[in-house]
Amino acid sequence: MSNIDKIAQQAKNPGDFAKRYFNYLNQILDTIDPTPINLLVEVLEEARLKENTIFIIGNGGSASTASTMANDLGFDVIKKTEVNKPFRILSLTDNTSVMSAIANDVGYENIFLNQLRIHYRNGDKLLAISASGNSPNVITAAEWVRAQGGSVLSFVGFQGGKLKEISDIVIHVKTNAGEYGPVEDAHLILNHILAHWFQFKLK
Repeated sequence: MSNIDKIAQQAKNPGDFAKRYFNYLNQILDTIDPTPINLLVEVLEEARLKENTIFIIGNGGSASTASTMANDLGFDVIKKTEVNKPFRILSLTDNTSVMSAIANDVGYENIFLNQLRIHYRNGDKLLAISASGNSPNVITAAEWVRAQGGSVLSFVGFQGGKLKEISDIVIHVKTNAGEYGPVEDAHLILNHILAHWFQFKLK
């Protein structure tokens, strides 16, 4: 039984469940090591100054976070700062036509890889988001970027999976396997931390 199941079992009503869930999420957030957050900010800032592209990938809830990050670090930074070099940031989860064509023709595991083969240039970064750290299409893309000599940055959960092993910088949200909700919550919080930090510091 997962911790979320236990919390639901113990909860007296929806409000009590919410309070217990918040407390559990706070415990998880407290375990996140801040050191890789500092390193990630440095890499993202370097990419911004050098006008490298930051590609973001993920499936399901992680795909949603990828889309949100592209907006928050892209448009919102332009809107809320005076910076003349915005982040060149692109979520590879958003073009349904391209993704469905790749999945149909050469397999779902290649939906990110084939986009990177078109758009990736030396110096670009890959930010991979995966709760399990084992999604085949994410791993395929990350391994390809590494083979090009590029940097792989990652948000992972559970035990970290293979993605943790092959990433240059990892922010690990440690939970029991299968606890997608808290992991995805934390990843989205990390996005907002990065977005607000840059929106404040780049003014």
